[in-house]
Amino acid sequence: MNKLDILFNNKKENLLSVYFTAGYPRLSDTAEIISELENNQVDLMEIGIPFSDPIADGPVIQHSNSAALENGMTLKLLFNQLKSIKGDSTVPRVMMGYFNPVFRFGMEDFCKACESAGIDGVIIPDLPLKEFELNYKTLFDRFGIHFIFLVTPQTSKYRLEQIDKLSNCFVYAVSTNSTTGGTADFSHQQEYFNRLKENLNHPFLIGFGVQDKESFDFACQYASGAIVGSAFIRELSKTGGLKNNIKRFIHHLKIEQNDCAVKE
Repeated sequence: MNKLDILFNNKKENLLSVYFTAGYPRLSDTAEIISELENNQVDLMEIGIPFSDPIADGPVIQHSNSAALENGMTLKLLFNQLKSIKGDSTVPRVMMGYFNPVFRFGMEDFCKACESAGIDGVIIPDLPLKEFELNYKTLFDRFGIHFIFLVTPQTSKYRLEQIDKLSNCFVYAVSTNSTTGGTADFSHQQEYFNRLKENLNHPFLIGFGVQDKESFDFACQYASGAIVGSAFIRELSKTGGLKNNIKRFIHHLKIEQNDCAVKE
């Protein structure tokens, strides 16, 4: 059974997803970051595929992409790293990246490699919905890989219905009309979050602008959880060592964490 299904069947709220770029800060850091995220009990992790032109990302993730590519990270190398640490982890792993590197790798080869590496889900923001439905959905289904869609405040009700119909896991809710790493004022997005609750049968996690305990807790009032990316990547580059930095950051997000019931 896909580990994402197990997670969402057993935990309905307060889910913490953490994004990082593979190959950053150093080429060999991927395994250690994954291990420490598991040790500190995150609910799921998103492993970023470095790309030269990440159009939806702000300066922090752009820098981590450039550095990872300069370090020598490739999709083939990333799969080799992931296969070497596949293990018996219960924490779902999602790969997130742009369509160009995946298409060049070969879609069937990509899905095969995801299955072999223990990847549970994939996010490809620039793969059009209709293109996925017509050409790739059966392929992802065959290999048991969940495809995760993004929605934004501008997503129409019709498109939400289409995304909900094609989804087999959770939906990634982009909080605002901005790139990653900004400071989001979620108090202005309550109507949007409530609209998602009304129109989606699948759970959704809020990303973009979630950077500390306050924003994480606020997002949990409306969604099943939240995704932290840029703030975590900034932490990785600080002095003190990966292990200590990751432990401190995750502890800060979880300390004295109240149960976040869905706000009516």
